[in-house]
Parts: sequence; structure tokens; C-alpha cells
Amino acid sequence: MPTIPWTPAAEAKSATGPALAMASEFELTSLRHVPRFFLDSVRIYRQTVRADGALGVSLEAHPLRGRFRTLSSWRDRAAIDAFVRTEPHRSAMRRHHASMKRSKFVFWDTAEPKLSWDEATRHLAAAAPR
Repeated sequence: MPTIPWTPAAEAKSATGPALAMASEFELTSLRHVPRFFLDSVRIYRQTVRADGALGVSLEAHPLRGRFRTLSSWRDRAAIDAFVRTEPHRSAMRRHHASMKRSKFVFWDTAEPKLSWDEATRHLAAAAPR
């Protein structure tokens, strides 16, 4: 299971105070979608590290199970919304929509921008899939 550990984003150096945490979980309909999804996930990870309002990010991949999870912290919801509408994220959402078996997204306020997978796993377990 490849995991890209927590990486502070460019804006994290100047960030202070609370942040908005986001975790997501994706399960693909078939393993044939994994290579492209994995490639897009890495591209979006790189986009996140440079995104305005991003404070940090981690990516967890289970390619043989067709499952991926992301964990990130942000300055606010407006920063997340702007990020989602920019490339490569925007095109990846369109490209993978039909290959998605299920997905989950959870948000919570946090005092620290650096997040842990233990905390994210608790939040994801409590959320209903989409």
C-alpha cells in the first residue's frame, strides 16, 4: 500500500490558527481503472501542494483493491472550492466519475493544519458513502 506521507503545502509556512480538514475515500468499479486513477491522484497531490489555501496533504493508495484515500488541510472552504474547479482536478473528476463505485468526503475543523490518518479514518468511518 503506497502512502505519500503528510507533506506541508507552500502556504503552510505562514499559516497559523485553525484549519479545515478534508478526507476522501474512493473505490473504483474495476481494477482496470486503477493505473489512470493513480496517475491522476499523483497529479492532484502535486497540485494540492502548490494550491492557494492548501496547508498540507497525504495520499494513501491500495491499488490492488481499487481504493484510494486523501487527507488534506485548508485555510477555508473557499480555498477547497476554488481548488476543485482548477486543472488537473477538474478534468480528473469528469474522467473518473463513471468508474467510481463509491466515494466519501468528510470535513471537520481542526486546531492544527497537520493531520493524522488515525483521525481521518475515524471521520471517514462515521460518514455515509455517496
